[in-house]
Amino acid sequence: MDILSLIPQFGNTLLVVIAFVVALSVIVAIHEYGHYIVGRWSGIHAEVFSLGFGPVLWSRHDKRGTKWQIAAIPLGGYVRFMGDANAASGKDGEAIAAMDEDQRRHTIHGAPLWARAATVAAGPLFNFALSILVFAAVLLSRGEIGDKLVIGQLRDLPVQGVTLQEGDEVRGIAGIALPGFDDDEAFSEFSKALPIQPLLPYDVLRDGQEMTVDGPYLYPPHVLSLAPQSSAYNINMKVGDVITAIDGQPVTAFSELKEAVEGSDGRVLLLDVWRDGETLEFALAPRRVDEPQTDGGFKTHWRIGIGGGLAFEPATVTPGIGDAIWGGVAQTGRIIQGSVSGLYHMVTGAISSCNLSGPIGIAQTSGAMASQGTASFIWFIAVLSAAIGLLNLFPIPMLDGGHLVFYAYEAVAGKPPSDGALRVLMTLGLFIVGSLMIFGLTNDMFCP
Repeated sequence: MDILSLIPQFGNTLLVVIAFVVALSVIVAIHEYGHYIVGRWSGIHAEVFSLGFGPVLWSRHDKRGTKWQIAAIPLGGYVRFMGDANAASGKDGEAIAAMDEDQRRHTIHGAPLWARAATVAAGPLFNFALSILVFAAVLLSRGEIGDKLVIGQLRDLPVQGVTLQEGDEVRGIAGIALPGFDDDEAFSEFSKALPIQPLLPYDVLRDGQEMTVDGPYLYPPHVLSLAPQSSAYNINMKVGDVITAIDGQPVTAFSELKEAVEGSDGRVLLLDVWRDGETLEFALAPRRVDEPQTDGGFKTHWRIGIGGGLAFEPATVTPGIGDAIWGGVAQTGRIIQGSVSGLYHMVTGAISSCNLSGPIGIAQTSGAMASQGTASFIWFIAVLSAAIGLLNLFPIPMLDGGHLVFYAYEAVAGKPPSDGALRVLMTLGLFIVGSLMIFGLTNDMFCP
């Protein structure tokens, strides 16, 4: 049994809070541990490692003299190195002035430039590493579809007369030969050529024998995933639901559902939904969504937040560790690329600024993903970790990227910025970060 599926019994608000705190705590702990461990390897002493802010709930000192603590406000964390005046690594000038040369070497302000840069960069890099490892682990656990399309498990669909079975190797459907599953373009053309009807003849290899059996339409209007805070999610549709009619018109293919939604112009649609042998009725209005394209741009569509897929779960093979890690790297890269592209298009006005969520939106998404199960929630943590790693690399004072800019200046100029200039820039960075948080919070409260 999936433990997270039990949480909604205690109320959606509690689910949102717990999921948000867990997701943020994991990401912050990994980020700050990156700073800590690379700083330690570089000879920089950490005085405090804190998960959370405010009153300390629990603490202990390790053999190196670092205080590990959990604080009452679980909205972040920090590592305070020797010589820091505060959690933002402000310089404690008086303390550093009283140190000898050897002691200053163990501060973040007196260490060599390479050690400081490595320590600061480690936080975002550890976030990226977390994302890569999670995506790789998911790929290893789920496997990938092999060269042959073999039926792993049939989905529960309201279609009578299915004789397709688990273990059947699909050779063709409706007299059309099956192309290679790894050829996206050919498989897309193959899918479009299939007649849209509830049952189709499948040419299969079963126990060494070629035969023709009946199976469901390849891409039925079956809900495999729900986008958090989407129209479908907000009216309590569930993964596993099957849309059987739209405005009274029967639908057999997911493409028919997609066409009806995209052509709705936002008007309310009436859906007949099959769930566990019972037909339910839902009314929902599609929303305008800005979606990333393969060319790096965005396109606006009407969407209800439903993801579909094949009428069966294909059998999979376990990839090699190297392939899985490379898949994790590629997925993390796509998230980073999509985030950068999205921010650019919001700044230029090509897409709505409502695409930027604040803490409330992130918390709601955390709860929504947790409600869909542990696997979905862990995947979300990996996505959020990559996004937070990227955000911390922005060249804004107060963030890791801002500190790296200071170090780059020092490398070129041969000396660090003056303490006065740093104070001004850090104040400016605090204003920028605060403004972004207020902007995101405003989006959470007022964007549709």
